[in-house]
Amino acid sequence: MTYSCFPSPARCLLLALTLGSATHQAAAQTAPPKEQLTVELTAPAKPGLLEVKLVSGSLHVSGYSGKRVVVEAVGRPRPAGKPAVEKATPPGMKRLATTSPLGLTAAEKNNHVELSADSFRQSVDLTIKVPLSFSLKLGTMDSGDVVVENVQGELEISNVNGAIVLNQVSGSALANTVNGNLTVTFRKVTAGAPMAFSSLTGKVDVTLPVNTPATLKVKSTYGQVYSDFDVALEKRPVPATRTVQRGRSRLSADTWTYGTLNGGGAEITLQTMSGDILLHKAK
Repeated sequence: MTYSCFPSPARCLLLALTLGSATHQAAAQTAPPKEQLTVELTAPAKPGLLEVKLVSGSLHVSGYSGKRVVVEAVGRPRPAGKPAVEKATPPGMKRLATTSPLGLTAAEKNNHVELSADSFRQSVDLTIKVPLSFSLKLGTMDSGDVVVENVQGELEISNVNGAIVLNQVSGSALANTVNGNLTVTFRKVTAGAPMAFSSLTGKVDVTLPVNTPATLKVKSTYGQVYSDFDVALEKRPVPATRTVQRGRSRLSADTWTYGTLNGGGAEITLQTMSGDILLHKAK
C-alpha cells in the first residue's frame, strides 16, 4: 500500500507519527516480561543454600564475589495461537490488584533461599548470581538446560528434557537428567563425598582433578566407556538378578564396571543407557 503526502506534507508527518506509535505499542506488547529480585542474606559471610524448581524453563546459576543472591527472570513469548489463560472476574466484582506476570518470589531464612516462579503457564528462564560458597538444589522439567558455574558446595541437580552443565565447580554433586547430555568439570572435589551422574538418553562427560581418590561404578547399556585416568579395574563376581513374570523366571547379569582411582575413595557412579561415558583428567 502506498500513501501520498500530496498536497499536504502535514498529512505525511501525522501518518508517520501514527504508524510509529502503533509499531512501538506492538513491540511493547510482544516483548517478553522481565523481573528482578535481590535477596539479602541473614549471615552474608557464611555459606548458603539455594533451592529452585521449575516446570518449564532454564536455570543458569553462577558464583560471584558479592554477598547477595541476584535473580533475573525472563518469560518466553507464548507460541502463536496460545494466549494467556486469565481467570474470569466474578459477576459484579472488579479486580483490585494483579500479581506479577512471572510470579517471581523469594523466601530467605538463615541463608536458605527458596525461589519460585510461575513456570506452569509459560516457560521462565532464570539467571541467578550467588556468593561463591553456596550449595544448590536445582531442577527443571521441560524446555531448558541447567547450567552452574564457579560455585563451591553440595550440588543436587535434576532435569527431564534438557542438558545439565556444571562448569568449574567445587565440592560434591548428584546430577541426573532423562533426555539430555550431562557435562561436569570439577575444580576441586570434597574428600569422602559420594557422587552420582546419570542420563537416560545422553552422554555423561565428567572431568576430575588428577589426584582425586575414588571408587568407580560405571555402566553404559548401549554405549562405550572411555577414560584417560589410570583406572585399576576390579574383577568382581557377576551377580545375577532374578525376576518373575507370568510364572517364568528370568536371570540377568550385573553389567556394571568397577574400578579405583588413586587407590580408591568415595564411590562415584556414572550411568547412561544410550550414550557414551567419558571420564577425564583435569588439564
